[in-house]
Amino acid sequence: MRILLLGEYSNVHATLAKGLKALGHDVTVLSNGDFWKDYPRDINLSRRPGRLGGMAYMAHLAALLPKLRGYDVVQLINPLFLELKAERIEPVYDYLRRYNRHMVMGAFGMDWYWVKTCVENRPLRYSDFNIGDRLRDDEEALRYRRDWLGTEKERLNRGIATDCDAIVAGLYEYWVCYHPAFPQKTTFIPYPIEMPTEAPRLWQQGEKIKVFLGINRERSAYKGTDIMLRAAQAVQQRHPERMELRIAESVPFAEYQEMMNGSHMIMDQLYSYTPSMNPLLAMSKGIVCVGGGEPENYEILGEQELRPIVNVEPTEESVEAQLERIIAQPELLPRLQTESMEYVRRHHEYMKVAKQYENVYRKLKGS
Repeated sequence: MRILLLGEYSNVHATLAKGLKALGHDVTVLSNGDFWKDYPRDINLSRRPGRLGGMAYMAHLAALLPKLRGYDVVQLINPLFLELKAERIEPVYDYLRRYNRHMVMGAFGMDWYWVKTCVENRPLRYSDFNIGDRLRDDEEALRYRRDWLGTEKERLNRGIATDCDAIVAGLYEYWVCYHPAFPQKTTFIPYPIEMPTEAPRLWQQGEKIKVFLGINRERSAYKGTDIMLRAAQAVQQRHPERMELRIAESVPFAEYQEMMNGSHMIMDQLYSYTPSMNPLLAMSKGIVCVGGGEPENYEILGEQELRPIVNVEPTEESVEAQLERIIAQPELLPRLQTESMEYVRRHHEYMKVAKQYENVYRKLKGS
């Protein structure tokens, strides 16, 4: 099949493309590399700042569009799959729909269904937008509500979701948002991760426990990184001889990986039920995730045995308590590290994931 993967979040499409290519498909990734993260892609479409940058972007897109025809599947990373306003993306979507066979939309991150479900229906005990019945009121959460609810972004998202042939949710949370609205065409497929070729070195008695925290300056409060950082700093101050804190702040993906390698634990996604791409990558390297590991995460995967994620509630006290538990019982680490690698191998190994996508695409092709 000829497959176009359009847009990028946290290396999802680049990793998926590698698996699909290994299965014999003709795959093209077109993206901006997810901004400063600079993930690999076949065709770069990124926007420079300013009016001239916008004009150059539009000219580049116009030149590319005639080449984006004749694909069996076009998969969008998000309804906002281009660096354009929603009203300008809509005619591009219509063009792609007209000149390609099937359209698939990814439910991988911020969009109207995610915002609306968390704000109004609240099926999750906590999320980026609610803690129980209380709505979060930090500026980032409020800004996303303003961006998506009752706007052109909402209209675009609802239009694409209704029109496309399939919707793929990458996390339990996104499946909860889309499956009730589109039960016939929403599929859950875990994120793809390429396992490392070398076995990592596990924590050994007497070593400091190295804890890694990646900070995105633009989304620190929204993702709870600010709370996790305070908790980690407090624990490190109490146990400087037993814990080392490593921090990477808004660095490209290659540098992020280098800084993460050799760590024993990673802290990520305070308000999530599930680990996303960065903690999954860390887990594949034997780095234990402190973050989202709720029962629903294991249930949707059908995992009955492994429980490698150090699950925390979205409070500073909970994060501190779990870090203290590991500091007090470091002998738990090697088992959790080994289980983390097996967890990713079972559910997220990129060739297994690519075959699940292939099945979705083949069903569309046969319809």
